[in-house]
Amino acid sequence: MSVHKAITKLTKKHNEIASQFATLEQQREVFISEAIHLCQQNKSFTTNKINSITNEMNELAKSGVVPQRKLVSEEMVKEYVGRLNQS
Repeated sequence: MSVHKAITKLTKKHNEIASQFATLEQQREVFISEAIHLCQQNKSFTTNKINSITNEMNELAKSGVVPQRKLVSEEMVKEYVGRLNQS
């Protein structure tokens, strides 16, 4: 019985991590969209909020349950917007 309880506990923990990660992923995408929108309007922006969330996600990734995410630089946002403008 203790093996079953251990597996259940581990599964529950993995599900919690995955759920937290999904919530953070949604927040990160919102912040990325905001940065893109500001960049498209030639307004100043930072990637601080994006990278703050990314750091939280990468802490969760240390568990091995979810993937790591790359930090986003302002240059990366500018390059992306440049590619959008070329399309």
